[in-house]
Amino acid sequence: MQRIFISGIGVVSCLGNDRRTFWKNIISSQCGISTLTEHDTKDLEVNIGGEVRNLNDARVSVNDSVSARKMDRASQFAVHASYEALEDAGLPVSGIGERAAVILGAGLAGLETYEFQHEKLLTKGPSRVSPFTIPMLMPNAPPGNVSLAFGIQGTAYTTSSACSSSGHAMIDAFEYLRRGDADFVVTGGTEASLTRLGIASFVNMRAMNKTMNDRPKQSMRPFDAERGGFIMAEGASILIFETEEHLRRRGGRAWAEVLSGRSTSDSFHLTQPDPQGRQAVRAIQLALQKAGLNPADIAADTYVSAHGTSTHYNDAMETVALKSVFGSDASKLHISSIKSMLGHMIGAACAVEMSACALALTSGILPPTINYDTPDPECDLNYIPNTAVNHACRYAVNNSFGFGGHNVSLVIGRVSDPELQRTDL
Repeated sequence: MQRIFISGIGVVSCLGNDRRTFWKNIISSQCGISTLTEHDTKDLEVNIGGEVRNLNDARVSVNDSVSARKMDRASQFAVHASYEALEDAGLPVSGIGERAAVILGAGLAGLETYEFQHEKLLTKGPSRVSPFTIPMLMPNAPPGNVSLAFGIQGTAYTTSSACSSSGHAMIDAFEYLRRGDADFVVTGGTEASLTRLGIASFVNMRAMNKTMNDRPKQSMRPFDAERGGFIMAEGASILIFETEEHLRRRGGRAWAEVLSGRSTSDSFHLTQPDPQGRQAVRAIQLALQKAGLNPADIAADTYVSAHGTSTHYNDAMETVALKSVFGSDASKLHISSIKSMLGHMIGAACAVEMSACALALTSGILPPTINYDTPDPECDLNYIPNTAVNHACRYAVNNSFGFGGHNVSLVIGRVSDPELQRTDL
């Protein structure tokens, strides 16, 4: 059966619109959360977030079939990050053809377009609603635009499962390649829900931290006893999943090897996780089993990219789940939540965290959880507090848990073949 590798990475985020800038900022403990400027949020209880700025339009409006003015921000982010990921992998950026596919995750793609056009409908009448409204806000618009931008003629679709959307997309991409249906897949996720409606909804759900508008850099505090909820962010991360056969044939190199991915559902509550994390535990266990890994054997060699949302329920549950899977060896794990620096990118969160996992394995540098000041007795593992550490891990576990009770866990490994290893960080 085909082995699958991550050969390219692209990032659009509040910490940089390219892989190198993003990684430099992540391992330097920088925070990209700031006062919002794209929309007027002064009257909202939260007016901070991880906002994307200074997007390069030349990497969005790449041909006559696509243009930024016909795209929601979610699609713009996806095309921009896909362009970088393809270039990063050393693959073509036009006329790619039938042996490639696009499988992306998005939780609320098109929300900005919906709000803007709905306001037009109410204030100016139906004749003023843009004919591009549906093509811009439909959930499949991001992969559709990526397909058009680069001439990709294999399957192209969106998975949507809230915060685990891009996790499900990457599982699908992995299985699609293992079946032999393509040589590579453009996968990952995108999100542009940092809008008035998006923010107000999460605030009223009591999921967001409402007390830190004057201190945005300290607002996300995963696993800290003083955590008060998450802060939203937008952006995209695109990864190229590629078969070993195709990678070797073209002389390419890879950031990491994808070993497995599995998902479960809590069937517990629509928005709150099961405090015992029973199905989160099963997702992690199934992913490790599928990868042929025994938790007791790998704990000291494993980096865990935690879902780590800075909410009381999630962080405590995730700690319980990791202890259940790894037992007494859980204390050997190196765990962090890069949401502490980025905010929560919703449907794109698992993808940007997968990119960080791959770069961590390649570099031997593990990103930190910043704003970790007050230990919580319920969260008593090693969360790599505040400063990145040098530690050469062989494996990374990427967890993502979404509203609806969705649990995703993916496992990747360091590239062991020197002929395939990327070193150009």
